[in-house]
Amino acid sequence: MERQVVILDHPLIQHKLRFLRDENTGTKEFRNLVSEIAMLIVYEATRSLPLFDVKVKTPCGIADCKVISGRKLAFVPILRAGTGMLDGALALVPAAKVGHIGLYRNEENMQPVEYYCKLPADIEERDVFVMDPMLATGGSAINAISQIKKRNPKSIKFMCIIAAPEGLKALTEYHKDVDVYCAGLDDHLNEHGYIVPGLGDAGDRIFGTK
Repeated sequence: MERQVVILDHPLIQHKLRFLRDENTGTKEFRNLVSEIAMLIVYEATRSLPLFDVKVKTPCGIADCKVISGRKLAFVPILRAGTGMLDGALALVPAAKVGHIGLYRNEENMQPVEYYCKLPADIEERDVFVMDPMLATGGSAINAISQIKKRNPKSIKFMCIIAAPEGLKALTEYHKDVDVYCAGLDDHLNEHGYIVPGLGDAGDRIFGTK
């Protein structure tokens, strides 16, 4: 199946993204917006889940209904900012299991350094959704997905809120089989590896540490 790169243009997402970018948006509102946008991205990213037919007895008769066809999902946020997307994702799919991958960026060479990886024991039975608000250089996403691939999941999708062209290109060239879902594609990276115009440091703004 051909890989998808989906830039979401839904009016609700774009409206919320406007407030997410605003430097005057406070920590509580920023955190809520990240969660809400993540929920809308998950809605789109799960569109292809297979269904099967069931019959349900209602108070007035028998209804022909659909249920998800036995797919097991896992959400894997990249620490720390990715955890800001988790509540929104779980609000839609509360039965999903959760893993975590911890990475930080070496400020000298801009490369990701892994310090933690804990995934569901049955990851090979699951469709995995990797989450990080920002796709900047692409290094963290590439590293995280590479770690997950070692455990042979059924599939992997990557979800972010803002991407830079440089990071999107790097990710899609390195992991050609991973679908990408993004709420906004920005202009470029600056000399410090930050997305322009972006929204600043997502982790600092989610946790109030800026």
